[in-house]
Amino acid sequence: MAPFQHEHNWWKEGVVYQIYPKSFKDSNGDGVGDIPGIISKLDYLKDLGIDIVWVSPHYKSPMIDNGYDISDYEAIYEPFGTLADAEALIKAVHDRGMRLIFDLVINHTSSEHAWFKESRSSKTNPKRDWYIWRPARYDSKGKRCRPNNWRSNFSESAWTWDEQTQEYYLHLYASEQPDLNWENPETRRAIYASAMKFWLDKGIDGFRIDTVNMYSKTPGLPDAPIMYPDHEIQPAFMYYANGPRMHEFLDEMNDVFEPYDTFTVGETPYTPDEGTVLGYIVPSPKRPRLSVVFNFNVVDLGQTPGNRFDERAFTKAHFKRELLRWHRVTQDTGAWNAVFLENHDQPRSVSKFASDAPEYRDLSAKMFAIVLATLSGTLFVYQGQEIGMINAPKDWARENYKCIKSVNHLAEIVARTNDDPAEMEKALGSLHRQARDHGRVPMQWTSDGKNGGFCDEGAEPWIPMLESHRDINVAGQVGRQDSVLEFWRRMLLLRKQFKDVFVYGCVQGFDSPFEDEAKAPLQFVKHGKNGMCSLTVANLTDTPVDWQWPGWVKDDGMVLLAGNYEKGLAKQLQPFEARVYVRAN
Repeated sequence: MAPFQHEHNWWKEGVVYQIYPKSFKDSNGDGVGDIPGIISKLDYLKDLGIDIVWVSPHYKSPMIDNGYDISDYEAIYEPFGTLADAEALIKAVHDRGMRLIFDLVINHTSSEHAWFKESRSSKTNPKRDWYIWRPARYDSKGKRCRPNNWRSNFSESAWTWDEQTQEYYLHLYASEQPDLNWENPETRRAIYASAMKFWLDKGIDGFRIDTVNMYSKTPGLPDAPIMYPDHEIQPAFMYYANGPRMHEFLDEMNDVFEPYDTFTVGETPYTPDEGTVLGYIVPSPKRPRLSVVFNFNVVDLGQTPGNRFDERAFTKAHFKRELLRWHRVTQDTGAWNAVFLENHDQPRSVSKFASDAPEYRDLSAKMFAIVLATLSGTLFVYQGQEIGMINAPKDWARENYKCIKSVNHLAEIVARTNDDPAEMEKALGSLHRQARDHGRVPMQWTSDGKNGGFCDEGAEPWIPMLESHRDINVAGQVGRQDSVLEFWRRMLLLRKQFKDVFVYGCVQGFDSPFEDEAKAPLQFVKHGKNGMCSLTVANLTDTPVDWQWPGWVKDDGMVLLAGNYEKGLAKQLQPFEARVYVRAN
């Protein structure tokens, strides 16, 4: 089969930078990042080589889940600014020749949203069916039981009892995040108008769509299989992800997007099956349902589906296999790929997949810059990734963890073990490796004071600034040619210069001659137009490995384009060394 020839497009070639507003830049000294703070750093993003800015939820919210619990799609969370500030952001981004996408969170709302307040007011309210309500079940002794045994994604039951109307409502996340009922067409029309058209008409260029595969649940909402016999509630993603009407709902959403030049990237957790993924991104019948989706096979390594803190061992071989797994799809079909290793829900890639030891962390960050910048698809960079930010230290105090998933996990351990010190130490170790908090700490702008340029020194950041800001910060890296920041800047320039091979080229991974696959380097060849070719190689370990040019890849005309060592040995890769070679006719 001949490789698929992809049409060039702004969102395919664009480099996306994700901003977590609460932690990016505080402009008014209240310890919380805000929209004016984002605007103040747009020139920094432009200079870095960013084309598309993605802003995580900034809408009005009680902030139970840091903005993913929205109480009004058409208003702004007050500490972030005003609607006028949001409109100024749209203009400021466009004035710099960049595009802007917002988060679209429409699987659920906040329990403070006017829609839900009406829905829970009575069983006869016109909006009662806008959310998912069910009567109680009763056991043989007459005890009230939940409608099923589903566990939410936040370590609690997915059902909450409403005393006033004497029914349960479904929430796949916190109890303050009730799920919308997508089976109701009136609900869908209201979502499209308030959450989508409102912002598209203001000029944004698309959406990152939260939990985009959860709108359609399995009819009847059956009990989940027993995965944890000692627990009353069970992970149920097999019944609430990728349900039977998902394609219908997304096709309907595309009818809304049709008048706009819209880029959509969907979050599709619990979707390891290739066929299911392709249903979202292969053009059918005339366009893909989503421009791209985030496949979590790589970043979820080490976690059990439905329970991130139930850890599983993984190797470098697993990382290599999953990293390259989806890139074949772009050359065999009309689908497009998202390239990323970090976001607001993940620990830092240097800490998880390489080494954050002082002697290796810069090398590791640069290694991933080479790997990611040379993979095909739309490239996503998360705030702080471009300076090599790392996880919080192992001894980070338990009270520093603010994410609802982390807080609920610790509470569960306390309740189950009576706060046993050994069990709590184990739980904190898991948080150190897997918690979402690591991506949510304040952006490290300077080495100054205790707040690192994120906010005024007299302010208290909403989540503690990491001490690593003393050594890892923007100010200390700007203009310093050996810095992680300047290395990322160069790699993004090269990605654009050689886009025919780095963005649109066909990826070809190949078997390593190493007996120990865990120690073998990551290697892939790419082919672009007119004989253009590249070879990327990366040593993912802290041990030097012998390496030789693969015999079946012609080296005639191939030159070293970039590497993270000033002087490398031709036949040996140093710890966390990466190189990319190109041949351009």
